[in-house]
Amino acid sequence: MAEVRARVQLNVGQHSHIPAEIVSFSGLQDGQEHVALIFNQAESQQEIPLIRMHSECLTGDVFHSSRCDCGEQLNECIETMHQQGGILLYLRQEGRGIGLYNKIDAYVLQSQGMNTYEANNHLGFDDDLRDFSDAVLMLKAMGLSHVKLMTNNPKKLNALRNAGITVDEVVGTEAHVKAGNRSYLETKVKHGDHMLNIKKISKSE
Repeated sequence: MAEVRARVQLNVGQHSHIPAEIVSFSGLQDGQEHVALIFNQAESQQEIPLIRMHSECLTGDVFHSSRCDCGEQLNECIETMHQQGGILLYLRQEGRGIGLYNKIDAYVLQSQGMNTYEANNHLGFDDDLRDFSDAVLMLKAMGLSHVKLMTNNPKKLNALRNAGITVDEVVGTEAHVKAGNRSYLETKVKHGDHMLNIKKISKSE
């Protein structure tokens, strides 16, 4: 059973102006240092809080890579939760679970014409190696069994429901289209069944 280990207040966001509480845990299963960021005391003040399970993406979250929409989704989540309250589970699952160096190897293959899933497969990995069991443990350690889930990914929705977490509502994120990531987003929709508006992506300038 996972338990909350420590809590501390800090400011986050693009301009470091948004107050949040960062929470660490003990008893997680995969050995990674996952954390939760709680906005507006959503854990205790909201009956059904908005949550997002965000997988770490160094290239997108930190360096604002043109290849993905991860950083934009993270910023959107933080701004939304600043306004509405919510809980961001930041999960150490770089490259859909293959790790940073392997993801860079996959980037090389993508530069040669493969899509993100084909590149992972070529390196010997499944489409998505992420397991959300620790996210479930984190929610349960905070006493949460009913949530609203901010995601476009049906795998995350199914993972929570299969683990006994009731998802009362799914809140999608925007389609963050920019130079370099349109094909990536289209592939996520066509291959990964992500709930994004493919027409909006294809028509975006």
